[in-house]
Amino acid sequence: MQIGPYNIQPNVVLAPMAGVTDKPFRLLCKQLGAGLAASEMTISDPRFWNTRKSLHRMDHAGEPDPISVQIAGTEPQQLAEAARYNVDHGAQIIDINMGCPAKKVCNAWAGSALMRDEDLVARILTAVVNAVDVPVTLKIRTGWDCDHRNGPRIARIAEDSGIAALAVHGRTRDQHYTGTAEYETIAAIKAALRIPVIANGDIDSPQKAAQVLKQTGVDAVMIGRAAQGRPWIFREVAHYLATGELLAPPSVAEVRDLLLGHLHALHDFYGEQQGVRIARKHLGWYAKDRPENAAFRAVVNRAEDAASQVALTTEYFDALAAGESLSSAA
Repeated sequence: MQIGPYNIQPNVVLAPMAGVTDKPFRLLCKQLGAGLAASEMTISDPRFWNTRKSLHRMDHAGEPDPISVQIAGTEPQQLAEAARYNVDHGAQIIDINMGCPAKKVCNAWAGSALMRDEDLVARILTAVVNAVDVPVTLKIRTGWDCDHRNGPRIARIAEDSGIAALAVHGRTRDQHYTGTAEYETIAAIKAALRIPVIANGDIDSPQKAAQVLKQTGVDAVMIGRAAQGRPWIFREVAHYLATGELLAPPSVAEVRDLLLGHLHALHDFYGEQQGVRIARKHLGWYAKDRPENAAFRAVVNRAEDAASQVALTTEYFDALAAGESLSSAA
């Protein structure tokens, strides 16, 4: 998949997720095969650009190219300024969020709420595309609700506005993440456009990725929630798409080593106190399908410092690798 001057390979990309796709997680997913990983949603209001949270979200030092930064907002010129600001701070692709269904975002008429106003969508996209010399991409849903599935019209506006690639989540805004994603609308969008289209929603295995690519004709697939606690899904999907063969799952020892590397990166990036707190949700995701995961979470969530968190995590996965129970490892 080509986005401006960038060849995205493999054509398996990480979905931007607030509170998840921070720099440590993006780096890990790229290391494990993601062809592209956009940042968490960055607010377009300049009053918040120097907060601790925004500074972390805008930190791209050491990230492999291309660096994609997602922006969100409602006002065309403010979004244009946010795009310029992020390009000045290292962004090589600007992604506009019109897919987030969160109430606090939609109540401000940002995210997927923007799909209700097609004229405003056109003004925003034109303003941002004209503001920067890097490719601008867009993420949308299939529509606002089942009676207003206007994704194809928004997609046409996007292409006409100069958007370089379009990601489509196969749900309407009112579905949030419930039910199942539908791909017919994504297929219709792809058939109508010349720009690359990326399918998102419920892609949780190599076989599902291949099915969605075939069913929709899109150029790439985007994986979000299925990567939480399972970042190696990118190499699994890429390998299957290239060879038709399934990779063996990672060993417990490899999962342990990946997780410990992730923990150290979180502690280093955020500082010990915040890093330990943020790491807890990742620990829960890594362990969710493993034996005695509830007991592990109960123990590891009591860790207040980085050394304890690392030690408890090591003990748990070492016990799994040795075939022991958590109680015998404690």
